[in-house]
Amino acid sequence: MGTTAMATTQAYGEPWYWDKRYSGEWGPFDWYQKYPSLAPLVNLYIPRHRTKVLVVGCGNSAFSEGMVEDGYEEVINIDVSSVVIEAMRKKYSDCPQLKYMKMDVRDMHAFQSGCFDAVLDKGTLDSLLCGSNSRQNAAKMLEEVASISSFVHHILKQLMTHYRVLKDRGIYILITYGAPSYRLHLLRDMNIWTIKLHVIEKLVVEGKSDKPLRKLTDPIPLDNNGSSMEDLLGKNPDVHYIYVCTKVGSTGSSQSCESEVV
Repeated sequence: MGTTAMATTQAYGEPWYWDKRYSGEWGPFDWYQKYPSLAPLVNLYIPRHRTKVLVVGCGNSAFSEGMVEDGYEEVINIDVSSVVIEAMRKKYSDCPQLKYMKMDVRDMHAFQSGCFDAVLDKGTLDSLLCGSNSRQNAAKMLEEVASISSFVHHILKQLMTHYRVLKDRGIYILITYGAPSYRLHLLRDMNIWTIKLHVIEKLVVEGKSDKPLRKLTDPIPLDNNGSSMEDLLGKNPDVHYIYVCTKVGSTGSSQSCESEVV
């Protein structure tokens, strides 16, 4: 990787990078996959009605719009970029099901604990892992969606942010390029989820009739290190990995999100 490309990648975790990018980007852009490709899996794990969904690192994606068109009634979107949040508020000002807030996923104190039924992360953890202080930043994020204490501790804190705002039995869906050998231990070391793994081919063409590598809604059996995936798909399959993490219930309680969502 060249010096310029490496510098750009490392900036993925910085707010100034995204403000600059979105200042010159007007059309919608979806990382990894668009909603129609992932809809069968989202529908499988997240009910459409009376469900409050948080989309982290929303950017200018049309993913949440697709969810609302598919019947989801309350989708709250956060992003660290004030530029993109202002643009998305204006774009969807007449859509009450969609709400946009400027917020750093590493610090979601504006949300009470246990107030979301589901958290969707499509590339946000990946971008933090690319940036400066990636280990600390990723850990802070995970802590916001429990509490623990090292490289793994800091990564886990990032995931714990998601854990905190989820209701008991809530769902955290992580869409990532990270194979089980890179992501599974981060999730399992928290000891707070039950985890299922799904995969989807990277180059999915809508209406494509070819048989997929594996049916999206069929989870892949997981062993301790995720090597069972290779037995089914071979080494280095050209896929995105989807980790469906269900929060292990503890108190059975949930709260309403009381932050001001504009």
